[in-house]
Amino acid sequence: MVLYIKYMVSLRCKMMVKSELKELKLQYVIVEFGFIEILEEVSKTQLIQLNEKLLEQGMELLNALDSILIEKILKIILEMVHFSEELPAENYQEYISKHVGASFAEISGIFKEVKGMTIQQFINLNKIERVKELLLYNKFSIKEIAQKLKYINVAKLRAEFKNSTGLSLTFFKKLKSKRITVA
Repeated sequence: MVLYIKYMVSLRCKMMVKSELKELKLQYVIVEFGFIEILEEVSKTQLIQLNEKLLEQGMELLNALDSILIEKILKIILEMVHFSEELPAENYQEYISKHVGASFAEISGIFKEVKGMTIQQFINLNKIERVKELLLYNKFSIKEIAQKLKYINVAKLRAEFKNSTGLSLTFFKKLKSKRITVA
């Protein structure tokens, strides 16, 4: 069972949630920013107790409909960035809104409350992870990767990669070859 938590955006929040889960004797698999995955069914009483504890700390459980909405958004973004041959030509906001069936203003507010970042920031992080993956497989040139992931140009990709990772694309590729020769 996955539960989504509003305003869970720091390490302190994660530690507090873990502590509350232990206190309620709930077995969990993952506690990440904005969600927890619990191994067992949670009783209504346990949910109420957990939510009360979260509210005391400035967080709260998302209702079922908002949880479904977050799941849909995450799935759409992950499929869009990691599993499609090319990113959609249309604006991300329109694309996500159309597939979720809700206005972007509505979904972006809920997403930010849960993940602690905007949808665009989440997309950018996933695009950088996809760039790393494509660089490691060495299937595409940097120019092809930039086109595939809808960067305006290679310079924009280079800047965003450096901003996000602290590494240049060239240095990252060299790291890959060093790992292969050491292994």
